[in-house]
Amino acid sequence: MAKHLVDIDETALAAAQAELRTRSMKETVNEALRRAGAPRNAKVHEALDRLGQRDFAPREEAWR
Repeated sequence: MAKHLVDIDETALAAAQAELRTRSMKETVNEALRRAGAPRNAKVHEALDRLGQRDFAPREEAWR
């Protein structure tokens, strides 16, 4: 984990903290970031699953 110095909107933080039911600023920011990234992570997993199900040519023929 890294430390970052950022300006945070106190009103937005309070609203997020109430919505997420978190106790600290750190917990609130990390939970909000996890939730914001979840849809992208799901899309990446889906794409990797589709890629893994593809029937590729044998390696011996791939470069010919």
